[in-house]
Amino acid sequence: MERTGYTMKHIIILGDGMADHAVQRLGGKTLLQYAQTPYMDLLAKKGKTGRLITVPDGFLPGSEVANTAIMGYDLNQVYEGRGPLEAASIGYSMQPEDMAIRCNFIYLSDGKIITHNGGNISTENGDILIKYLNDKLGNEHIKFITGIQYRHLLVLKYASKHVICAPPHDHPNQEWKQLLVKSEKGWENKHEPIIGSDGHPTGDVRMTGQETANLINDLILKSQKLLREHPYNIAKAARNERQANSIWPWSGGYRPSMKTLMQMYPQIKTGSVISAVDLIRGIGHYAGLDIVKVPGATGLANTNYEGKAQAAIDCLKSQDFVYLHLEATDEAGHDGDLELKIKAIQYLDHRIIEPILKEITNWKEPVCIAVLPDHPTPVEIRTHVKEPVPFLIWHKGIIPDSVQQYDEISCVNGEYGILHLQEFMDTFMKY
Repeated sequence: MERTGYTMKHIIILGDGMADHAVQRLGGKTLLQYAQTPYMDLLAKKGKTGRLITVPDGFLPGSEVANTAIMGYDLNQVYEGRGPLEAASIGYSMQPEDMAIRCNFIYLSDGKIITHNGGNISTENGDILIKYLNDKLGNEHIKFITGIQYRHLLVLKYASKHVICAPPHDHPNQEWKQLLVKSEKGWENKHEPIIGSDGHPTGDVRMTGQETANLINDLILKSQKLLREHPYNIAKAARNERQANSIWPWSGGYRPSMKTLMQMYPQIKTGSVISAVDLIRGIGHYAGLDIVKVPGATGLANTNYEGKAQAAIDCLKSQDFVYLHLEATDEAGHDGDLELKIKAIQYLDHRIIEPILKEITNWKEPVCIAVLPDHPTPVEIRTHVKEPVPFLIWHKGIIPDSVQQYDEISCVNGEYGILHLQEFMDTFMKY
């Protein structure tokens, strides 16, 4: 390893859902094999590679799970679902009695979930509909809070997290009525004590799992009638366009208790998270990272790649650690859009990695780069799958392995082999 008078800086560049399967239309290649990614390949050739298991046993392969594990956290100790993470990003300060749950706008047609994103609704229109629902359905125990695009927040006072909610992106073209919320087994009639911020019971209890499931399902059904009658959806229906015609709450929990990255890794004194996605910002908030919001960052393939790359460069100049997250590859995978996902992968390569690599090459301060997805989102399945993902690590002076390009197949032969969960961050921070 190169020796200098400087402390190594670290940046993780994560393409959400970027990994994929072999596709017959691409001659049996995966999208990473097929796409033109000269800078990922260069880093793989000059660095070391391997595969990473990002989802612990007993957990679904969600982005909130995988990204939290990649940052070095034990999910069995800190996981509370997406809702609390997005609450932190939005700026809602959770109280002990709160249960925060992610609230999608989705599009239903012919009794089925067609899209998990409400027809790619904009944040501006999402805000209008969320405020409309809060006005009609909200009260002192029910609060709808605006997030980004189709991703919003529902806060329920005294509700239980012990309910089974189907992530809508995992169930395209499936009948929604079969996916309504259910109580976890054993929690149907069980009340849970509320624990205060001092770690002691407050004396209040939460609703049972069945009472919570009934409440959420009632809100779903009422939202469908209200949204169907809203001028936004009436206009969309008249144009035969996909609408935001139902809410779909999922992945709820209470306020998490997490150490910061600075407490876990003494190499990190300061750091930032750069993402257009609330749940990633929320993980960063609890991890002690500054949240950097880039104008024009959308979470889609039209995001401001150049702005995100420059923000990462600026943060690295003054900080030790940057977590740069790109959502576009995952969204294209969920939409089953092969061409768009290839394009998003290539954009990540030459509009994110290229400018960052060219900038830091001339720095006196050494910078260690990691590139990886959090999970695969195969375009022909359109949902997350629980499989190892390829990763690379590079810095000046690292002794490379034999891998010559970055993709799911090549990295099988990487020197790191297969790492599990927190082992990635532990390995990354050793440099």
